[in-house]
Formats: sequence, C-alpha cells, structure tokens
Amino acid sequence: MSVQAKSSAELEASAAAGITAKLAKHAAGLRYEDLPQPLVEIIKQCVMDTLGVSIGASSLSAEARILADYVAEMGGMPESTIFGFGGKAPAGWAAFVNGSLGHMLDFDDIGESGHPSIVTIPVAIALAEKKGKVCGRELITAIAAGMDVMTRISRAIEVPDWTMTEGWFATQLIGFIAGAATGGRLLGLDEHQMENALGIGFNQMSGSRQMAVGAATHMRSMQAGFSGQGAILAAQLAQRGIIGSKEVIEGRYGFFRTYIRGNEPDWAGIVDRLGKHFPLIEKHGFKVWPACAYTRTTNASVLAIMKNQGLKPDDIGAITIVGGTAGTRLLCEPIELKRRPKVSIDGKYSIPFTTAVMAAKGNVTLRAYTDEGLRDPVVLAMADRVSYRPAEKAATGRGGSADVSSTAVEIVTRDGRHFEHRSTGVPGDPKNPVDWDQIEAKFRDCVSFSAKPVSLDNIDNAVKQIRNLEDLSDVSSLIRLLGQAAMAD
Repeated sequence: MSVQAKSSAELEASAAAGITAKLAKHAAGLRYEDLPQPLVEIIKQCVMDTLGVSIGASSLSAEARILADYVAEMGGMPESTIFGFGGKAPAGWAAFVNGSLGHMLDFDDIGESGHPSIVTIPVAIALAEKKGKVCGRELITAIAAGMDVMTRISRAIEVPDWTMTEGWFATQLIGFIAGAATGGRLLGLDEHQMENALGIGFNQMSGSRQMAVGAATHMRSMQAGFSGQGAILAAQLAQRGIIGSKEVIEGRYGFFRTYIRGNEPDWAGIVDRLGKHFPLIEKHGFKVWPACAYTRTTNASVLAIMKNQGLKPDDIGAITIVGGTAGTRLLCEPIELKRRPKVSIDGKYSIPFTTAVMAAKGNVTLRAYTDEGLRDPVVLAMADRVSYRPAEKAATGRGGSADVSSTAVEIVTRDGRHFEHRSTGVPGDPKNPVDWDQIEAKFRDCVSFSAKPVSLDNIDNAVKQIRNLEDLSDVSSLIRLLGQAAMAD
C-alpha cells in the first residue's frame, strides 16, 4: 500500500472513529430542553399521524386482524395497547402489531430514507404504557432521539437510490437502531447501556426488498413491526446488563461496510452538531395520499396539468410517465399488472393505477385501495390509458430517496393537445409542508376506519391532548382515549 493510500485510509478511520459511541451518548443524554420548537411541533404531528394511520389500518388491511389475533392468543402480561383493536399485550408484541399497522396503509410519514415514525413512535408508546407515568415531554424526547439517529445515519449514505439498487428496506433496516435509541431513552439508559442497546438492535437487523417483489406479500407491511419488537428487546436487554456489539455503525462488519457498499459515507455528517442541529426538520414530510412515496410526483404532475389546463377526465386520451429512478420503473412495470392490481398493497405500489385514480377522481384517498376501489370501472378505464417510458439515462436520488424532479408526466388529450409537467416538489414535503388542520383532518378520516369505533368525544379529546402533548402528565391517558373506546361494542 502506498504512503498516499495509507494516509487516505488513516484519515477515513479517524473520521469514522467512535461514531456509534457518540450517537449513543447523544441519544442517552438528549433532554427536552435541547429540542427546538419546530422539531417538537413536527414530532407531535408525527404522533397524531402515526396513531391515525395505524388505527385506520385495523379494518382496512387483511393482515391486521391476523396479527392482532395471533398476539392475543399468545397472552402474556397486559402491558401495552393494540391500536384499533383494543386489549393489551406485552410491550414488545404490542410494538410488533402497532408498527406493522403503521405501514399497512402506506400512508405514514416519510423522511430522508424510510419512515422514521413507525419505527420509533410505537416503541415509545408501548414502553410508556408499560413503564407508566411517562409525561408528554419524555415521550417527545425519546422519539426525537430515535428519529435523529435514523436521519443522521440515512443522510450519510452516498450511494444513489441505494434501497432500490442494493435491495434493502431502509425503514426496517435502520429501524432496529433508531427504535433501540428511542426505547433506550424512554427507559433512561446511560450512554454505555445505550451503546449496548444499539449493538443488540444491530444484531437483529434485517429488511430485504425481496419482501415487496413478486406476488402480493404481507411481509412488506410488517417491516416496522419486526424492528419495533426488536428495538424493545434491545433496550430491555441492555437495561438488564446484556453487552451488545460495539462500533455497529462504523466497524469493519458494521452497518455501512455490510449493507452500504460503494461510496464512502459522510462520517462527519453523522455526528455534526449533535444535540444542536436536527436535520429531521429539513428532511421530514407527511403523505397526503395513501400510497408509496414514488407515486407522489406523478400525482402532483397530473393534478397540476388538469388544474392548469382545465381538463376533465373525459378529455384525457393518454398519460405517459417518463423517466424517474429505478424505483419509478419498479412501480411501473410490468405495465399490464400495474394497471390491474388485485390487492390494496399492489395498488399502492403501482404508479399507473394510482395515476389513474388521480386523473379519474381528482384525488387519491384510502377508499381507492379498498376492494371496491380496485374494481372501479372508471379508474380501470383510465389505467388502460397510462403507459411508461424510461428516460435515456435513468436518474438517481441521493441515498435512498427518489429524485422527484426526474419524473415527468405527459398528457395527450382526445383532441390532440399535448401537455407535460415535471414537479419539483409534492404536497407534504419539507418545501410544501402540511399544517395542523390537514394533519388533524387526515387523523379523523383514518380513525373513522377503526376496527372498533372510537367515539367523537374521545377523538376530539385525543386531538387536544396530542396538540398539547408537551403538557400531558401521563401519555397513557391519551392511549386510553383511543384504546378503551376501541374495545367498546
């Protein structure tokens, strides 16, 4: 090895040294007073959003009842509430069901690379109920710790569109570590115990994109369930003295060397201004449409063309999706199957079908992916007019994110007019944020699908408590509003 090469390697090792330990110390020592108000507001919105989409999934996803019944049949200590169904289970199993529910509708929020809320919030709530007397500020701080760890790891990834090219699900993969950070902070672990928790979480790490390939699979919706359960296991074992692996982020066989291959990560960026700067504020977004994030750009473009040109659904002769990333192509081909999804999750992972819904209905709602919605003749007729054409050179997004500006939509009307639009942003992203009223409306709509009804009074009170979560003395009171109501016949 040359002197120059040795110097480069030494510099790299120096930049990476102690990354895991620094993140552990940060997560363990984070205080509510350290959190900027914009971050507090985002996390409160995340709590409302996550509770809503999780409760809504209890009746809208076939696998929801299977998981809830399975956990109920196992029994165990009644520690934490199962969203939408009521009843309690051991904290780890509650996080397994609730984390899975959170992703079943593909309506949960989205961050730098993956979905940070569903791997942290179910963990925090389950442990808060088990522990008891956890105030809103402690809950917010624990969630912030996990989300910050997840965002910092994600933003350091320099491999373009890595979740597609390398075949990993970032949410589940990094969720084991992010959830362990949240769980550890909620349980009050010190920095050494926290490092052990991160190591134990890492040793359970999994999350292959194969779970979303081929025939419809329930595995994709369960990714946050697996990581949430594993995160609670990690935090609780670390609390009891189990020693976890060290250097799980930067080590020779750690996260980056094992799962992210290629470009060297931004080591300095992972720990830059720990506790003083929270990149989640600039990177976090909420979904206004209940489908895969890769469908949002085409939805926005279709909506823009129809609104700007005054088009009606009957005016449309053909719609062509052009370009995009590897993820765009995955959600467009094979075109015949993508035009005719058989189950909800396949529809949510189909750009042609979701584009058709937007063009035919002017919006995309939860009802579009019900059995009735998937068979809607108006939507299916529109889907037959949707096609896909790759760009000459495929675009890539940094890290695991899609490059939203790389996908264009072309619409040709029946009378021969041609329009094209390429969205540079979508509703709900950091540049086009949603407000509290929009989050609340989404929450109310989702909760209306609860497996067992929640009273309007309880919904109203839950909304008030979440909006003022930092003043809540015991988080369990919020969950009782939703959980006890769900149990009432």
